[in-house]
Amino acid sequence: MLTGLLGGSFNPAHSGHRQISLAAIDALALDECWWMVSPGNPLKPQAGMAALPARFASAQAMARGTPIKVTAIEEELGTRYTYATLKALLARFPQRRFVWLMGADNLSQFHLWGHWRSIAKLVPIAVIGRPGYDALAQTAPAMGWLRRFVLPADQARSRTDWSLPTLVLLQLPSDPTSATAIRAAEPNWHEAEAYSFNPKSLRDDVTRRLLR
Repeated sequence: MLTGLLGGSFNPAHSGHRQISLAAIDALALDECWWMVSPGNPLKPQAGMAALPARFASAQAMARGTPIKVTAIEEELGTRYTYATLKALLARFPQRRFVWLMGADNLSQFHLWGHWRSIAKLVPIAVIGRPGYDALAQTAPAMGWLRRFVLPADQARSRTDWSLPTLVLLQLPSDPTSATAIRAAEPNWHEAEAYSFNPKSLRDDVTRRLLR
């Protein structure tokens, strides 16, 4: 099983997350994609961050009817940093191959992530272009090291064995929707009827456990 991993706050999940995930599934011939809803991103402020159940519920609603699974497995693993999460996932799911998905905005600050070179040695990384960030990503400090490992996107789909490190740069159809804009227009989005949910019924799509 070739599984894409898209981590994020999903505060809230929106059509842009869905569109790029489905496009990445097609571009990389992924079997499925996991949305890993973060308990708390160390690089993001907590002000304005909705509670995990609300963000998780918004992600499940947005992913419905697709090969996207929503998980809060980092909460169970007790990890907050990508390197630790990936090591735990590789140990727990040895039968799976993972590809880390991230936007060009994340690549521009990838050098700030803990053990970022080691992350690239654990799993292939696919970077999804974002308007306004692509040029910045190309000149990012991490690209000075990663550039030698770039695999052309047209070769990625037929890849059966990924050498590491590998970086794939994807230019996919863009969706202007952003969580920042949603929160600016509706700061209490998680209280809207469209996002109503029963906290006791939220079940993780990967672990099959009820969300704590």
